[in-house]
Amino acid sequence: MNIPTLKRDWKAYYNAVANRPPRKTILTALAAFKQPGFAIDLGCGDGRDTVEILRQNWKVLAIDKEPDAIARLLSRSNLNTWQLTTQIISFEQLQLPKSVNLINASFSLPFCPPEAFPTLWNQIFNSLVTGGRFCGHLFGERDSWGNSELINNFTRSQLETLLKPYAIELLEEEEHPGQTPLGEDRYWHIFHIVARKQ
Repeated sequence: MNIPTLKRDWKAYYNAVANRPPRKTILTALAAFKQPGFAIDLGCGDGRDTVEILRQNWKVLAIDKEPDAIARLLSRSNLNTWQLTTQIISFEQLQLPKSVNLINASFSLPFCPPEAFPTLWNQIFNSLVTGGRFCGHLFGERDSWGNSELINNFTRSQLETLLKPYAIELLEEEEHPGQTPLGEDRYWHIFHIVARKQ
């Protein structure tokens, strides 16, 4: 079994997922707003979700710790850059701004060092305005990568505790054997989340 480390081959990953469409979670969250606002894309990668948020006339701060991710985002031909700001920084060093309407974290929060996750999760809540939304993904306890000390994973009960301050608008649990975009065998246990700050 391949357990992820912080030395993942992100360049190969970005190549493998190039040109994929925006995820269901970000589309669901965006559809719930009556007008555009200010969004943060945490762990934006090559920008598959960032591009869609910008397309819907939002102002976006796209954040990733990998310089190659930001470079790929900025090189996209379909990018509306006039409302885009980027930042290269790790989750441990991050200080989120206030008055944010939407925070998207597609498959990025599991890779936040576990000791830094509680602080980051609190930052996300405190950064959102009342009525603002969080959308993204967390790994369940049966995910095969949960064996790594570098990966956050949660039981359903722990997840429900994390989401108590929110009104849950989408919570889907996915569980099955499969492969990563790089062809690695793994067992997926994922929570797909859209939640509104109350």
